[in-house]
Amino acid sequence: MARIIGLTGGIASGKSTISNMLREKGFTIIDADIAAREVVNIGEEAYLAIVKEFGEEILQEDLTINRGKLGAIVFNQEEKRLLLNSIVHPAVRKYMNAKKEEALLSGKNTVILDIPLLFESKLTYMVEKTILVYVDEQIQLKRLMERNHFSEAEAKARISAQMPLKDKIPLADAVIDNNGNITETEKQLNRLINSWEMTP
Repeated sequence: MARIIGLTGGIASGKSTISNMLREKGFTIIDADIAAREVVNIGEEAYLAIVKEFGEEILQEDLTINRGKLGAIVFNQEEKRLLLNSIVHPAVRKYMNAKKEEALLSGKNTVILDIPLLFESKLTYMVEKTILVYVDEQIQLKRLMERNHFSEAEAKARISAQMPLKDKIPLADAVIDNNGNITETEKQLNRLINSWEMTP
């Protein structure tokens, strides 16, 4: 029986690093962020629904969705944000499920769903086990400021918009502590792969 594992973290926690390590080890990764971009491509069901609800003024000249414009609308209006989520989230789940079925049909033993908001969006029903990539808030803040060239206030705003990582620890089946260097992180990942007997 193939296993479906959820990988999650927070902004600048190092989830992408773990995701890449798993990919290099031959595991199939289905990324919710990529799914969210794919489902709003021109002509897709979610794209058509977004244009219908938000109007053609959110489109760029090449007819792709202007993320900045759409973001500005939903950022300040709760009901618009919920409307957008009600279009995008089901489309993302459908896309990820289709990719998962493809992977299982091709004989994969383990499929990893990389979902940033796994707990917040209550998507744990899609997976059997969950891995949380954890960092302390100070390190998260420092890495985010360095990575995105944010001011401290900007970085704090992004972090506080998400559920605190420490609150996710009790919800996860396994936690990878990413406060140290990359070698220490990979050692933890390898131990986890062995203890869960995960094979690609």
